[in-house]
Amino acid sequence: MTLTIFKNTPFLLVTLTILTCFCCKSQSEKKVPATEEIKIASIVKEIVLGADQVEEYLPLLKDKKIGIVANQTSVLYLKNVARYENGIQEKIDARLHIVDYLYNQKINIQRVFAPEHGFRGKADAGEVVKDGVDTKTGLSIISLYGKNKKPAPQQLEGIEMMIFDIQDVGARFYTYISTLHYMMEACAEVNIPLLILDRPNPNGHYIDGPILEQQHKSFVGMHPVPVVHGMTIGEYAQMINGEAWLENGVKCNLTIIKLKNYNHQTEYSLPIKPSPNLPNDISINLYPSLCFFEGTPLSAGRGTEMQFQIFGAPNLPEKFYPFTFTPQANEGAKYPKFKNELCQGLDLRGNKKLSKLNLEWIIEAYTSTGKKKEFFSPFFTKLAGTTQLQEQIEKGYTYREIRKTWLAGLKAYDLMRGKYLLYKN
Repeated sequence: MTLTIFKNTPFLLVTLTILTCFCCKSQSEKKVPATEEIKIASIVKEIVLGADQVEEYLPLLKDKKIGIVANQTSVLYLKNVARYENGIQEKIDARLHIVDYLYNQKINIQRVFAPEHGFRGKADAGEVVKDGVDTKTGLSIISLYGKNKKPAPQQLEGIEMMIFDIQDVGARFYTYISTLHYMMEACAEVNIPLLILDRPNPNGHYIDGPILEQQHKSFVGMHPVPVVHGMTIGEYAQMINGEAWLENGVKCNLTIIKLKNYNHQTEYSLPIKPSPNLPNDISINLYPSLCFFEGTPLSAGRGTEMQFQIFGAPNLPEKFYPFTFTPQANEGAKYPKFKNELCQGLDLRGNKKLSKLNLEWIIEAYTSTGKKKEFFSPFFTKLAGTTQLQEQIEKGYTYREIRKTWLAGLKAYDLMRGKYLLYKN
């Protein structure tokens, strides 16, 4: 299958009424969900996603009862899809959600499992997502965020194969890799094989940050890896297995549909925002550095349209922080920090693409605020994965001095990571 990737050009929205079951033999056999909104795309023969390689995984799913971990990023790209408008048929290139596609192919989907932000990706960060029913297909949706982070055995009953197809952004505290861990563990315990449809890591071109210490393990950091781990979901799953990180050392039976035409230096522009507060490529690149502000009194732009591209607070000095913004409730941030308050800060949208973590912003903000004792919350240590980073900033270490203390850990991690890489630089 030829890949269709959406570039950074405006998308022409069209409505696709799916009247054909793409691989069915006759119109009379076709049963599809309701209208699907799609975008016309340019055809670029570059990266071929795991989800696009239907010829590789459809035979694995035939006559099996399937579960799938998916969200709004779980799409595949199809060529020459029939679109009907005013009684006229034309062929277009389209994107289609993997659940809708498999449903159309009469794959026996038992349940959909949704990570943080929910199946359609609308919930706030940290918001408990309830179980429900997908209105389009009628399939049951089980939330894997909140108290039920690991599916219970009864939630897996009758499932013969599990699919994992979610876009990650390559940061340790981005919770989709924690969801991956728990799903692998649950599947291993009841002998359900897991099929991973691999996707590129938009921050896969570097590794950086302190290695997580096990005493600071949490859902925003489960494994002894740096903040920026430099792996795709498929590679990361292999590392979880290979390093025996699952409970009691169980191993998950993995099958990975690899990317084509990809390595870790390949640039990839995400066509769909992976969560409500990562709206574009700039925010995704800045996220590993700016997420540290989530463990401080400062705002990282939630409640604006510039999430993880700006930061600030009302008490920062205007002389050094001339950019102003006023957070308000919006999609993905019902209760943002400093709601309806004018904040002073920095606009980083013109910043060059990062290939290292930038700690200078948080160091300078710590120095500029008048309330240093109240600057770091306990959540900062969870994000950092160590108490050392806070201590270093409080003692006045420079970014270079801090980074030197990471180097031995990064070298050891990179050596370990090399055993599991599917795509060489």
